[in-house]
Amino acid sequence: MSEDFLHYVWQHQYFDKTDLRTSGGEEITVLKPGFRHEDAGPDFPGARLRLGEVEWNGAVEIHLRASDWARHHHQVDPKYDQVILHVVLTDDVPVRRTNGTPVPALALGTRLLPGLLARYEALVEAPAVALPCAPLLSQVSDLTKIMMSERALLERVERKADAIMALHEHLAQDWEATAWHALAAAFGFQKNSEPLARLAKALPLAVLRRHRHDQRQLEALLFGQAGFLAENEETAADDYISDLRKEHEFLRHKYGLGAAALAVHEWNYLRLRPANFPPVRLGQLAGLLFARPAFFEALLTARDVAALTAFFRAPAPAYWRTHYRPGRPGKVPALGLSSIHLLITNVVVPLRVAYARHTGEGTLVESSVALLAELPAEHNQYTDRYAGLGFSHRSAADSQGLLALHQGYCQPRRCLHCAIGSQLVRQPRLLPTGRSLPPPTP
Repeated sequence: MSEDFLHYVWQHQYFDKTDLRTSGGEEITVLKPGFRHEDAGPDFPGARLRLGEVEWNGAVEIHLRASDWARHHHQVDPKYDQVILHVVLTDDVPVRRTNGTPVPALALGTRLLPGLLARYEALVEAPAVALPCAPLLSQVSDLTKIMMSERALLERVERKADAIMALHEHLAQDWEATAWHALAAAFGFQKNSEPLARLAKALPLAVLRRHRHDQRQLEALLFGQAGFLAENEETAADDYISDLRKEHEFLRHKYGLGAAALAVHEWNYLRLRPANFPPVRLGQLAGLLFARPAFFEALLTARDVAALTAFFRAPAPAYWRTHYRPGRPGKVPALGLSSIHLLITNVVVPLRVAYARHTGEGTLVESSVALLAELPAEHNQYTDRYAGLGFSHRSAADSQGLLALHQGYCQPRRCLHCAIGSQLVRQPRLLPTGRSLPPPTP
């Protein structure tokens, strides 16, 4: 059994309350169990209990064994002085606050409903499949599955927005610079996200702004700082690369950029098709920066996916439409629709949500998340597996929700935090003792 299960039992009050007493024999009446708290401090602050004839307001702490109190050093942590009840599976030792006063204990070991524990263990100990509850999904309503998928989607968008907000703080609250860093990393499409994120740091937007209307200088800065302008056998007779190299050398000295430049070996080519090679993606990013000078405003005000698709279809420089590596010619396709959809999903939506949170524009959050419903569903081994189990999968909103469900709940077996798993664990049915599982508390 995990401590997480005891949290669930206390939160929903799923235990036998007949003649409920502390280990010391004091009668307990639970007036309010408190709210679950996952940061530092007691597990359930905001609790209200009657112990004997006295009403207490404070916090409840949960452990499997009472001795875990000392093992976690709560006896020397003032945050735990507010604990009014220590809820445990086994009360093996008395515990005290920092001032030496005892903390009353409630032992639940003999009060747990056996069917509840059995159903929980059946979920978390199921074989490693996409959903531990897959064999039981027929017992779950479509409404519950939809609700949980939507909740997971919003949590995923919020996490991405949190990352954007952290970037925004790091960049002195400059939204244009935030958009530049987020776009640059996203143009790496996973395999090269990390070096492209470092390129954004190696090439501050303040420098790019000064040359945004000169395509040659813009390309020299981007490709020079990326390390793609070095002379070698393939580029020795390439006039375009030679010209950019000279321009970059001048700009590098002018702005003191040399130490921050990347080396060509820092880019990843393994298992990438030529259309995904780093110089190709960088060329597409260069074309976007040149054609869309005020790109943050454009991303913020675009009304729909069609407008954003037009925004991202800025043409790459002529050279990078006919070369997939410096000095190596080949026909290169334009930025594809599926790539644009990924950029909308991973950059535009969280960027707009982060900005909306910063400014308090609630309608912008709704319209931004709604963009995902306009995009087609993503197909991969996880989303397809969930779709095969009856989950809705008609748009990118569904795909993102299913990915979040898998990564945040199913894979780590956080079944008790999931509406689906929670419904299955508390499913009313006859238990071996003849008792029925009580309905959820209001």
